[in-house]
Amino acid sequence: MKSTQDLTNKHILVLGYAMTGKSVVDFLVKQGANVTLNDRGDLSTDPSVSFLIEKGVTVVDGGHPLELLDGELDFIVKNPGIPYSIPILKEAMKRQIPIYTDIELSSRYAAGSIVGITGSNGKTTTTALLYEILKNRPSGKAHLAGNIGIPTLDIVQTATDSDIIVMEVSSFQLEGTEQFHPQIAVLTNIFEAHLDYHGNRENYVNAKLKLIANQTANDYLIYNYDQPELHELVADAPSVKVPFSVANVDEYVRSQGVYVEDGVVYYQGKDLFETSLIQIPGEHNVQNVIAAVAVAMIEGVDLDSIKAEIHKYQGMPHRIQPIGEFGGRRYYNDSKATNVTATITALDSFEEPIVYIGGGLDRGNTFEELKAHLKYVKVAALYGETKEKMRESFVEAGVPVVEVFETLEEATAFADREAEVGEVVLFSPSCASWDQFKNYEIRGETFVEAVKQLNK
Repeated sequence: MKSTQDLTNKHILVLGYAMTGKSVVDFLVKQGANVTLNDRGDLSTDPSVSFLIEKGVTVVDGGHPLELLDGELDFIVKNPGIPYSIPILKEAMKRQIPIYTDIELSSRYAAGSIVGITGSNGKTTTTALLYEILKNRPSGKAHLAGNIGIPTLDIVQTATDSDIIVMEVSSFQLEGTEQFHPQIAVLTNIFEAHLDYHGNRENYVNAKLKLIANQTANDYLIYNYDQPELHELVADAPSVKVPFSVANVDEYVRSQGVYVEDGVVYYQGKDLFETSLIQIPGEHNVQNVIAAVAVAMIEGVDLDSIKAEIHKYQGMPHRIQPIGEFGGRRYYNDSKATNVTATITALDSFEEPIVYIGGGLDRGNTFEELKAHLKYVKVAALYGETKEKMRESFVEAGVPVVEVFETLEEATAFADREAEVGEVVLFSPSCASWDQFKNYEIRGETFVEAVKQLNK
């Protein structure tokens, strides 16, 4: 671990004590900082908190009192999910107290290099596959970290100079950065998402672009050339640009990037492998795979290893995850589809008749964009806060059967009854999970279990 700033006796406030918060507090205590931990919940029953108190950590729970900002305070490290709109953070910004997320500290103290991967969709698939491929790089270890569920500071403390950290980073994490500097940046795409957190699309896009804000001419930027908006957004980046494309291949991409032509993947004109090697469905996943290939080629991984890992890779749980064929019907769990764009990607991955299940938290958005992608949907089972709003769009799109339910289990039971041989049952909610579930993982597991119980 490198050291760019001595944290000894620095006064730091940590907001939130979920998985990330625990990692942050542990790291700061080891660096000798004076840490105050604050969480709006009740921490009195958490045994790890008693241990922290013994280590000298001040613990304040049950709310976020503004008094925490009084006195000496060097900076705040917040859980990425905590919005900047809460009073204590608004007051901190007014007082010009720096507010960071864990990836900012990780970048400052990480030995070796960082591959930072972000995008509205596809970042988790790209990150997970790339990690498997980079295990085969010529020297050093590959580490997986970030928004994929592994706190970055846990990895930073053990990574060496020759290692590489493959880091999925969200807009929530990037918003709290200042010096974050991945030596290789991957931008899978940018669509409209998380507007309830960022306020508007411009703020969301600006947060995503913090991925490349500190790159230099010695760094690399792999970006989606099939999305014209990105051409302009990355135009001024000083890093070496490596475009990837499956639908917009031109001479620039052929000379500088990774691309698909006639079912073959190429890197800067070199024939690598046929797209039939890729096991996960959908054109979007071809994009994810070739983005990972670009990084692997830069890192010098041999082609046979790249091909072997791609062929083995079956995708991530909750991301158009095949969960089985029952009675001639194929079932897919796409619980990670927390926005309309992700669901469009899922719908466009199939040409069979679809029995669709969706719904969830109402974030104030409409579902108009889904209409053009419902041509294969014969039945829709909708639930949760958005069920009536979604029903209106599905009926207007001409879906033959549209029914609404209170719960996911009820919607799944109806879909199971309606699905016929040769059809796809697709759970791709198009909404966040928080109206009925703690997170999309629990939601996806609930769907999978319901399907298995219905088809015993």
